[in-house]
Amino acid sequence: MVGSWSLGWLLAELIILVVTFPTIARLIRSIRPTAGLKKVVDRDLREPRISVVIPARNEADRIGPLLDSLASALGIIEVIVVDDESTDGTARVAQAHGAVIVSPPSRPEGWVGKTWALQQGIVAARGEWIVSLDADTRPSPALPESVVQWAEEREATLTTVAGSFECPTTGAQLIHPALLTTLIYRYGRPGAVGDDRALANGQCMAFRKDDAIEMRFMEHVRGELIEDVALARLLVQEDRNVVLVDGAELLRVRMFEDFPSTVRGWGRSISLAGIESHSRLLGQLVAVACSQVLPIVFIISGIAPVMGSLLLAIRIGTLVGSSSSYPQRKWSFWLSPVADVLAWSIVARGVIRHFVGAPVVWRGRTYGPSQSSL
Repeated sequence: MVGSWSLGWLLAELIILVVTFPTIARLIRSIRPTAGLKKVVDRDLREPRISVVIPARNEADRIGPLLDSLASALGIIEVIVVDDESTDGTARVAQAHGAVIVSPPSRPEGWVGKTWALQQGIVAARGEWIVSLDADTRPSPALPESVVQWAEEREATLTTVAGSFECPTTGAQLIHPALLTTLIYRYGRPGAVGDDRALANGQCMAFRKDDAIEMRFMEHVRGELIEDVALARLLVQEDRNVVLVDGAELLRVRMFEDFPSTVRGWGRSISLAGIESHSRLLGQLVAVACSQVLPIVFIISGIAPVMGSLLLAIRIGTLVGSSSSYPQRKWSFWLSPVADVLAWSIVARGVIRHFVGAPVVWRGRTYGPSQSSL
């Protein structure tokens, strides 16, 4: 009997090893240092050539600090705020901070609000380069010129920046790192993967205006709720250079204020449903469940104690590694692994909703299932 149980445990650990091996290998590869975005040190810069484009819908309470941070930014011709049918005075606040206001015509059928707003900003921009920023970003004044210089040196068609996170409440710091870990387990850290697994962060993007117009960036991803990743993968398919760079030193993002808004907001996109194939989504759910959710179960139950201990050690190492992305860490950050089951269920819910064709409600608008144009 004992021999049968030992054989069963060994078989269970072998199965778990097979399932989790790609995740473990991806994490090991992502440990290798990748160059992060650095502040431009050459003060003798060329004439301003950058248009900053900010799509904004009901962002009156958040857009002021962003515009203040850009007031002394290098290399900028203009800051354009595309007011996406706001009802809270966003345009008034932006204009008071010196931004150029663009009020787009009615959104055509088939376009998502953000892609339509970005398209209008791209058309209106006068700069050679466009740096788009979401209203929840808090960039260093050096960010626009730094990311453009980075893109030029690497001849990148699209460069996006992964920043650090401001999570002001205990609840936000409990769930946000757990959700971030599901991304790290699936794709590694920023800059660690490419090809058909390429990621992007639409909170900060840099590209040439001519490229965006000629290649019809926004038109190709007009119906995508996860437009940043969709655009990145489209360009990768066309053998364009796409870069996701770690820019924690120059960019902070205050995405959500508390636990409920983090679950509701990031839950909309964290699964990448509509971008990934059904088979990959299901495979990722199984791998993340084994890697992130079940280690404690493996240890306590005795089903696979060795593998469970290994996976738990990797989970703790991942938490330590991601700590640099949270400059203001609360005690709840270090307890975030207790939210791993919930984080996985949020990802699973996104996948299931996509499979059944459930609509997505975001910023007061209802969208049907994503119709990928890739």
